[in-house]
Amino acid sequence: MDILIEAYHYAFAHQEQLRIALQQHLLLVLVPLTIAGLFAGSLGWQCARWSRQQRQRTSLYAIVVLNLFNGLRVIPSLAILFLVIPTLGLTFQAAALALSLLAIPPILLATEVGFRTVPAAICEAGLAMGMTPWQLFLQVEMPLALPIVLAGVKTATLEVIASATLAAFIGAGGLGSLISLGFALNNTAILLVGAIPVTLLALGAEGLLSGLERALLS
Repeated sequence: MDILIEAYHYAFAHQEQLRIALQQHLLLVLVPLTIAGLFAGSLGWQCARWSRQQRQRTSLYAIVVLNLFNGLRVIPSLAILFLVIPTLGLTFQAAALALSLLAIPPILLATEVGFRTVPAAICEAGLAMGMTPWQLFLQVEMPLALPIVLAGVKTATLEVIASATLAAFIGAGGLGSLISLGFALNNTAILLVGAIPVTLLALGAEGLLSGLERALLS
């Protein structure tokens, strides 16, 4: 309990530092998720389309693309961060790129599965009723695939929230800077000032996305 009180006093005395770190951390989460969502979402939809065109479970093109990006998951988050340093240096852009690469696989896989498992008969019925491909996508495919896609987004969000703490090692800031400062000074209170908000962000994102997922399935 004493350590929590000490952490509270440190946070109160360094409110500006904590605010800046939190803003940086949120940017390190939102920017990569936006990039990964747009890229992986469109690519996952295309992979599902290839599979449908060939009327098989997964097309060869889709297998190649999915395995290529899924291979990124075996690379440690910190290694990805350091791999982009030679290109972009110790910058926010380097951290955002690395975290985007981390977020792509779960969103890509979930999107491909979500759209691939939409029953072909429903799509054919929609087209027979005179729906345009765009109407079919918005009114039929997207609502049916969205719960699965959202599960991938939730996984990616939690991974990025946790891994964004490592961005401090390349000078990109965020709540990880407080965690690393706590380690450097051997001060658990400072470490908790960074770790507790990260935990709360992860729990909040988990609760929000899980609730949205249940609402879509109900």
